[in-house]
Amino acid sequence: MYKRVLLKLSGESLGGEQGKGLDVQCLAKFAGEVAKAVRAGYQIAIVNGGGNIFRGLQGVGKGFDRVTGDRMGMLATVINSLALSSALKSEGIRAEVFTATQMTPIATLYTRDNAVKVLEEGGVALIAGGTGNPFFSTDSGAALRALEIGADALLKGTRVDGVYTADPEKDPTATKYDELTFDKCLIDHLKVMDATAYSLCAQDNVPIVVFDINQPDGLCRILGGEKIGTIVHA
Repeated sequence: MYKRVLLKLSGESLGGEQGKGLDVQCLAKFAGEVAKAVRAGYQIAIVNGGGNIFRGLQGVGKGFDRVTGDRMGMLATVINSLALSSALKSEGIRAEVFTATQMTPIATLYTRDNAVKVLEEGGVALIAGGTGNPFFSTDSGAALRALEIGADALLKGTRVDGVYTADPEKDPTATKYDELTFDKCLIDHLKVMDATAYSLCAQDNVPIVVFDINQPDGLCRILGGEKIGTIVHA
C-alpha cells in the first residue's frame, strides 16, 4: 500500500513502561521493526518526539518562557534520534540524523533532497529538531516533513492500537474507530495529532495511520496493506 512513509514516534515510546529517559530494549525493538521494513524495500523517515526527556510546554510551568521551553524540547528530539540511529546501525542499517537547525558535527542540516537521497539509497532518515521554530509541535513537524519528502502516509506509532472515542486507558467503554476523516477529528476534538498536522495532511491528501508501535510486525503489516490501527483520511 505504501512505498515511502514517515514514521512518527512519541518520545514516551522510547522511554519504555515509564515513558521517561531511553529504554535500550525499546530502541532495539523499534530498530529491528524498521530494519525489517527497510530490507523489504520500503523507504522510511522517522520523526521522534521528545517528551521522554523534556516537553516544551512543561517548561512554562517551571519558570521557562515558551520559546526557551520549545527549544529545549527540540534538543530532546535530537537526543532521541541519535539514540535510535545508533540502534539502527547496530542492525546493519544506514541511518542519518538531520536537524532543522545547524548542529554540525552532531548531525546534518536537514534539506529535503538530502533526506530523500538517503531513503532512495536504502537508509533511514531521522529528522529531528521539529520545524526549527517554537510554537509548533513535533506532530506538526512530522506532517510538514511527510509532505516535503513525498511520503505516501504518515504513520503514528502510539501505545494504543488506534483512535478511540475516549482514552481507552481511562475509559473502559471507549470504542475504536477503523477509519476517520480529518474533519471529524477536528470537530470531535480527537487528539490524534494537532490541528496544524491535520491541515497539512488534508491539503495534500496524505493519510495518517495510528497504530500500536509495540504490536509485533505492526509496521510491516501496515506497509504490506493490512488494515490495522485507525486510518485518518480526507
